[in-house]
Amino acid sequence: MHKETDFFIDGSWVKPNSNRTLSVINPSTEESICQVTLGDESDLNRAVEAAKKAQPKWAVTSKEERLALLESLLSIYKSKMGEMAQVISDEMGAPISLAQSAQAGAGFAHLRQTIKTLEGFSFATEVPKKEGVDHIFHESLGVVGLITPWNWPMNQVMLKVAPALAAGCSVVLKPSEVAPLSAMLLAEMIEEANFPKGVFNLINGDGTGVGSWLTQHPDVAAISFTGSTRAGRLIMKSASEQVKPLCLELGGKGANIIFADADEKAISRGVRQCFLNSGQSCNAPTRMLVEESLYESAIEQAQEMAKKTLVGSAHEEGRHIGPVVSEMQFQKIQVLIARGIEQGARLVSGGVGRPEGFEKGFFVKPTVFADVTPDMDIFKEEIFGPVLSIIPFKDQAQAVELANDTPYGLTNYIQTGDLDRARELARKLRSGMVEVNGALLSPASPFGGVGLSGVGREGGVWGLEEFLYPKAVSGI
Repeated sequence: MHKETDFFIDGSWVKPNSNRTLSVINPSTEESICQVTLGDESDLNRAVEAAKKAQPKWAVTSKEERLALLESLLSIYKSKMGEMAQVISDEMGAPISLAQSAQAGAGFAHLRQTIKTLEGFSFATEVPKKEGVDHIFHESLGVVGLITPWNWPMNQVMLKVAPALAAGCSVVLKPSEVAPLSAMLLAEMIEEANFPKGVFNLINGDGTGVGSWLTQHPDVAAISFTGSTRAGRLIMKSASEQVKPLCLELGGKGANIIFADADEKAISRGVRQCFLNSGQSCNAPTRMLVEESLYESAIEQAQEMAKKTLVGSAHEEGRHIGPVVSEMQFQKIQVLIARGIEQGARLVSGGVGRPEGFEKGFFVKPTVFADVTPDMDIFKEEIFGPVLSIIPFKDQAQAVELANDTPYGLTNYIQTGDLDRARELARKLRSGMVEVNGALLSPASPFGGVGLSGVGREGGVWGLEEFLYPKAVSGI
């Protein structure tokens, strides 16, 4: 049995060179779960060396060999879904019911989708020309560095690890140091599935240490990162020295445009989506834009929904929201709620401080603001907490203007009974994704944004192609 302070390198759990440790904190109790090691540069070099050594052989394995290994991993993951859910709940505060249905379930769904994508993918295609064809070979990029966040840990880990392995890339994964235990459990599953040594490696560390060294390492061919826009900018600058390919999934400030002809559940659905995972989702619809004739009714409905939104420990069953992930995140949210009040937004529900009855834990009141304007910080900044801003609009043109009044562009939402209007509007919204009337996007669809929301795509064939490069060959 390995220790939480160990790393998974070259097919086995090893003792780190570094002696720096960090406590993993349970956000519901503020108590330490365990200690993990923050690796040093020699630890990172060892992981990259293992991946580099494994890469040539892994890159030429057949599609059938990779499929068999991924299918074995899927079976193991399914058998340990309950354990994965518990680990995620403990480390980042998702209520256990949500952790079972959505958090752990997302990892399973993305692994299953990767297998389906790989089954139908051809690594050799043809381009016709006047005489004959050119052959296009889709080759693995090489060793890839994967850096993942704490908010949907297994969702984001699997969106990177599964397609990278499917593409024939060897992997060095640095999960969030705030919530690393779910990734370590996945490493145990990969070990059990008997992937070749060195194909998957895990090292814990912080962004300024292991994350920075991984980005700069000359033997790492590409980086896939999910996290803050601030960190994404730093990674882009660092990777530019060696012109590394990047996939960056960053922040968001999604608009939810609700017309007067929307269905009766549109407001409540929007509030629930905003508060899901305690508001800690990059694609959360945090700006609710409401047609003027529906505006006051929408405020009343949102207030009622916020008051019905229960807050509770992550250890309890139920449909409540849990704590946010950390003291730092809690304080950031409190500052932005206070700023919303100071800048003149109408506080409809919630506000600063913990909910009544909570003296410990990083619990935030489900908060709704109305009369929010584009000059306010709560309109512009990604809060990453259960905070909703409601804004009125006169017509479709103003709705588009407000929705696009952001440097982000991840997911926008439209609620209307007029599907022709929805189609027209979806083309005008500047975002990588648009969801209409509560219809969820498929795991086979591309996930990603524009502007400060990042570059590249995850999911489906697009996510697989992020780890491949096309090689054109003539005359054969």
